[in-house]
Amino acid sequence: KLQQLIRENMKELAALLTAEQGKTLPDAEGDVFRGLEVVEHAASIGNLQLGELANNVANGVDTYTLNQPLGVCAGITPFNFPAMIPLWMFPMAIATGNTFILKPSEQDPIVTMRLAELALEAGVPPGVLNVIHGGEDVVNAICDHPDIKAISFVGSTKVGTHVYNRASLAGKRVQCMMGAKNHAIVMPDANKEQTLNALLGAAFGAAGQRCMALSVAVLVGDAQKWIPELVEKSKTLKVSGGTEPGTDVGPLVSCAALSRVESLIERGLADGAKLELDGRKPQVAGYDKGNFVAPTIFSGVSAQMSIYREEIFGPVLCVVSVKTLDEAIELINANPNGNGTAIFTRSGAAARHFKEEIDVGQVGVNVPIPVPVPLFSFTGSRGSKLGDLGPYGKQVVQFY
Repeated sequence: KLQQLIRENMKELAALLTAEQGKTLPDAEGDVFRGLEVVEHAASIGNLQLGELANNVANGVDTYTLNQPLGVCAGITPFNFPAMIPLWMFPMAIATGNTFILKPSEQDPIVTMRLAELALEAGVPPGVLNVIHGGEDVVNAICDHPDIKAISFVGSTKVGTHVYNRASLAGKRVQCMMGAKNHAIVMPDANKEQTLNALLGAAFGAAGQRCMALSVAVLVGDAQKWIPELVEKSKTLKVSGGTEPGTDVGPLVSCAALSRVESLIERGLADGAKLELDGRKPQVAGYDKGNFVAPTIFSGVSAQMSIYREEIFGPVLCVVSVKTLDEAIELINANPNGNGTAIFTRSGAAARHFKEEIDVGQVGVNVPIPVPVPLFSFTGSRGSKLGDLGPYGKQVVQFY
């Protein structure tokens, strides 16, 4: 019933999301749709929670496992996907027999509230799904409350590490999906047109406010000659309000986000990176006071620079040049984060070598944003993930 209601209200949910978060309407519909896929997956819960049975392990003794709900579970969600990420959490938690407390981002909670209303309309009994608002005090209360048995978190590394440590000490089961600095390796044999288009969408879509955004392009060998074409293509993207037809890049979520992104661009210049395309303060007709940054590209970026080390969370692409594939892999594996990565190549040998040697949670081969479909679990490595089990897919059934 919940899937049906989300489908019927898709346009309204997307409009609420765009009004509050800023992403374009097609992006907002994608946000809702990716969450809807998890709701559909939760509807198959019978098959997903089948246990194990061994007959006659000793004379007259059978052994089997019972998968039992934990009780009260909680979720803390970020501003950038206010439909999809709550839908990663509460449908799976409720389908596995738990009650749920959801704390959406204080920056854009309205679409999450509307999803909670639809859940009640679908027949979720009062008290099974609960929404609580607030900042740090509420997060700490969730970590400390003795009745809450498990917490799912998506957000920054700083907050996620705090949640993991505090909630784990309180004896809770915790999964934290955190910050990222995702790299795309571009080999000289890649299909140029497809690769450049993929980089544009993955770096600048959702105004770069995705934990799976490709924020670093690692150009190998002769692929470095593609920088001028990358810049020219980036200039063609339309920057405007999320509800304007044909918009490619909407506004950032807040004034504070705008100020942070602009200050990181300043630091990139100060550190000696070359600003190939400056997207600061674009003229956007009808939106004089909007929080806009147009596509921005730095070349000559090194691993010591702030723009490389920090997650910018804006439409800023860092370009790093290296001589070989192994040098590119070494660079990525040395980064503290490991959410997603991709390689663009026509060589099967290069693709295989990359996916075997890379130490990153999700790996795309000619796929710019390798986020799994709901039958599989989202994952991460190193500084991008704390906890043994990831959201949705098979792992989250075990988690709840």
